[in-house]
Amino acid sequence: MRIIDHFIAGGTAGLDQTRRGPVYDPNTGAVQAEVVLGDAATLDRAVAAAQAAQPGWAATNPQRRARVLFRFKELVEAHMAELAHLLSSEHGKVIADSRGDIQRGLEVVEFACGIPHAQKGEYTEGAGPGIDVYSTRQPIGIGAGITPFNFPAMIPLWMGAVAVATGNAFICKPSERDPSVPVRLAELFLEAGLPVGIFQVVHGDKVVVDAILDHPAIGAVSFVGSSDIANYVYQRGAANGKRVQAMGGAKNHGIVMPDADLDQVVSDLAGAAFGSAGERCMALPVVVPVGADTAERLKAKLIPAIHALKVGTSTDPDAHYGPVVTAAHKASIERWIARAQAEGGEIVIDGRDFVLQGHEGGFFVGPTLIDHVTDTMDSYHNEIFGPVLQIVRAPDFETALALPSKHQYGNGVAIFTRNGHAAREFAKRVTVGMVGINVPLPVPVAYHSFGGWKRSAFGDTNQHGAEGVRFWTRVKTITQRWPDGAVDGANAFVIPTMG
Repeated sequence: MRIIDHFIAGGTAGLDQTRRGPVYDPNTGAVQAEVVLGDAATLDRAVAAAQAAQPGWAATNPQRRARVLFRFKELVEAHMAELAHLLSSEHGKVIADSRGDIQRGLEVVEFACGIPHAQKGEYTEGAGPGIDVYSTRQPIGIGAGITPFNFPAMIPLWMGAVAVATGNAFICKPSERDPSVPVRLAELFLEAGLPVGIFQVVHGDKVVVDAILDHPAIGAVSFVGSSDIANYVYQRGAANGKRVQAMGGAKNHGIVMPDADLDQVVSDLAGAAFGSAGERCMALPVVVPVGADTAERLKAKLIPAIHALKVGTSTDPDAHYGPVVTAAHKASIERWIARAQAEGGEIVIDGRDFVLQGHEGGFFVGPTLIDHVTDTMDSYHNEIFGPVLQIVRAPDFETALALPSKHQYGNGVAIFTRNGHAAREFAKRVTVGMVGINVPLPVPVAYHSFGGWKRSAFGDTNQHGAEGVRFWTRVKTITQRWPDGAVDGANAFVIPTMG
């Protein structure tokens, strides 16, 4: 059976570690590999390699660091098909989604290639009599990223590209459910010219997470996962004096105004609610039609569109989405559907009994539509993280605005309307971190930053963009004054001349 090892000090660790975890093929339900699970000693080895390499990498001028990133980007693009198939084989998302996962990560690599500009400091001449003040942005030293199963390429690249570009060493602790792609990215970084020890991968479970949060040499930790664990990571990391950004769960709403283009809304919802089997923190699992007539018209259009979705294997080019990541997650999604029904929701389309012929052991959940969900239901307040769309009806704009604003999560939200005033009011007043106007998945481009509010994010700095540069660096400010007086003799300034 294939063994997925750590990537430490430029290669596989080769440690005699007996703790291992299964890596499934979600299309069949079979175990396809085992991942080696590390411990504190494993992390110590990675930290030692990082400590040996990071000072030299930080001293490398930013143009040369950027050139490594340019070469890395070219290598990832050259290996796109290989990476996408590897990602799909462990996660279950269709190949097109896997390619998108990688491409969105590469967009942050592209941003990080501009690090000579992005990492510049500030300068004030004549801040006082003969006094100049300037600042520099210097790397933290060693950073760590604890990344989720749902984007095994994008999130490590969101974190790692900016961390490395700014002169840090970076240790990635990926999800043990789909751990192979981060290892392959580490290999490509090395091929691109990144020094040994600057981008490493340590696999593990809570044992390694705690070791990261407690290790005195790790100065910054970035996390993406569920909100309860995000809060734990933030609290424990901050208590140990680390800079921490911890992105949590979401329950994103799509507000549909009476004047919205419903055909476009339905097309958008098909991808936003069901794409990647709903396993995205920026998925749109709640739609809020404003007014009874809007609700009925939208529902009538949604039903045939959802029935038209094709669920298939991750390699099926015609499939809209594939299986979910594990049998346990499939069971959790189905429990939430049953819970919504028990709470009074109307199951319009039920995906619990879906079976893909020839892949009966796979972790498939059919698309599900639930109407008449209310804000008193547990299934509304919690993240289902599957191919389930809930309809929460609102009588008016103010009620619709209040739903995402009062929700425990505040990651993303969208409004669909032709009315500029309604859109402007909504964007200004809603208490959510990322807002889409006729855009169902308002994920900011790489040179802006990604981050939610409330229980969707812990810490005060967002992912990538200028916020990412700030997170992975710290400011040093220098105030200088040079004595006045005549300059002569050995101290004289000499202007070089030709000839």
